Amino acid sequence: MKTQHRLRLVVLGMMGRCPFGGQTWLYLNWLRAFSQLGHDVYYVEDATSWPYDPEQNCVTDDCRYAVKHVADCMERIGLRDRWAYQLADRKDACWGMTAGQLRELYRSCDVLLNIVGATDLRDEHLAAPLRVYVETDPVTAELRLANGDEHTRVVFANHQFIVTYGENYGSPDCGVPLNGLDAKYRKTRQPIDLELWPMAFDQRAPHFTTIGNYRQQGSDVIYRGESYHWSKHHEWEKFIALPQQTHQTFELAMNVDLPADRARLEGHGWQLTSPLQMSLDIFGDYPRYFQESRGEFTVAKDQNIRLRSGWFSERDACYLASGKPVVTQDTGFGTILPTGAGLFAFRTMEEAVTAIDRINSDYRRHCEHAREIAQDWFEARKIGARLLADIGVS
Repeated sequence: MKTQHRLRLVVLGMMGRCPFGGQTWLYLNWLRAFSQLGHDVYYVEDATSWPYDPEQNCVTDDCRYAVKHVADCMERIGLRDRWAYQLADRKDACWGMTAGQLRELYRSCDVLLNIVGATDLRDEHLAAPLRVYVETDPVTAELRLANGDEHTRVVFANHQFIVTYGENYGSPDCGVPLNGLDAKYRKTRQPIDLELWPMAFDQRAPHFTTIGNYRQQGSDVIYRGESYHWSKHHEWEKFIALPQQTHQTFELAMNVDLPADRARLEGHGWQLTSPLQMSLDIFGDYPRYFQESRGEFTVAKDQNIRLRSGWFSERDACYLASGKPVVTQDTGFGTILPTGAGLFAFRTMEEAVTAIDRINSDYRRHCEHAREIAQDWFEARKIGARLLADIGVS
């Protein structure tokens, strides 16, 4: 699937700033989507935020690890010399391109895609003729804007389109406020490059797994008198007894910082492992963890569940592409994606147990369905082509 109209596309991101598997593959899949369509694609980090260096185990203005990470990843996906990394508030702190070349890239591109919205656009970015905010974590920004947050207003105003993973936005059962900006919204989902994420069937694979963070602070939002939670520990608590309800085993590759949280999870039968080192091996241990899992069991954020955004995570899509059945908490995505074979949405403990039992009773079939869902609904070039068509540039 090649495009007949070659575009110059700039993807703004943060995989150097946050050099772990989840963030990195989020961008690599988007970059592959556009490059495989035949477009002229560049990856750029251009902000004032310092990167995390896992070798020093700190956030630092020493960008060597971040720059090497970006350069290595871009070479691995066939986009060597198509990247730039800049600390915007530092003189002579631009790698991959010169600062002048980067400014010219903004002026000459057809579309600037601010994926995750991790970059606050400056005048240099505003020179791009078409700017798109790809909202991978829906709901929080909309609630903040509804509460009058000025920073969010400026962020949204600086983009002509908001392309969201909230695929249920605007539906009668969705409670996310669109704040009078309905015309700016388009919908998308995480693309997956199926060549880089092959199916890996193993009847003997033992554990249902997931990868992530247990408890996170700082992004709860009060909207119309109710608190909408960001941290997933609120939802894990509702299903903490799951291992005691089934013979299936579960392993969480999850950051669990508080000893009390760790003790409570392990006391209910959850096996825990650290995701840190595994998540730093982008093309090795990280995808291998998906491939060696039996399936995924996970929860979603309260914000997405109660307001039924329709959000579906890139991690879930990677499990599906690997041929691993996914059992994940219902956010309304079942109004868009097929469920009941290979993919299950649950709301209650009973529904979660039933889904796991159904998968294990006919494991190969559910693995094959998982891969088929990835092929039909998440294939990178299809998702990239649809996004470009939806913003009117294909």
